[in-house]
Amino acid sequence: MIMNTFWLKVAAAAVAVVVVIVLIGVFKGGGEPKPQEPEKGFYDVVKSDRERLNAEPQPVEPNQTAPAAQQDTVAPQPIQNQTVQPTAPTEPPMPQFKPLEFEEEVEAQKLWEWVVTQRSMGRLPVMTYGEMVRKCRDIKQRWPGTKYAYLATRALADLPEKYQQMYNIKPEEIDLKNF
Repeated sequence: MIMNTFWLKVAAAAVAVVVVIVLIGVFKGGGEPKPQEPEKGFYDVVKSDRERLNAEPQPVEPNQTAPAAQQDTVAPQPIQNQTVQPTAPTEPPMPQFKPLEFEEEVEAQKLWEWVVTQRSMGRLPVMTYGEMVRKCRDIKQRWPGTKYAYLATRALADLPEKYQQMYNIKPEEIDLKNF
């Protein structure tokens, strides 16, 4: 019996090619693979949204009165026999909020929880952020200058740019320097 060696040669060549490709991958791969961060699921994203949206207010950056190019560049000269004390850097002030009556506080808190829930639902397919934007605007209109107006402003600013354009959110609506 004569065995056809043609197919054996083809199989040996295929095995050799696979071995060469694997060896090239091992030597060019750079060693250990980099550990990948596990992909965040919907509930992880919702949890991080909640933490971010309910975070305590941060200090407000003070407005600069003059641009750096217009400021006087000449350093004051110390008077003789006096030492100049360096000024300590001051922390930006925390935003100040108007207090609410108990009933208004409860109503604002309920509406704010609705906003946070709508933010999470807006991430789902075929859902939108429209209800969240309406409720944020409602909070800002009903309780201006309060903690909830600040949180609503921050929630509007947190939306992706395309949704800010879609819902016609103006820059003054997301400006946190007014608090």
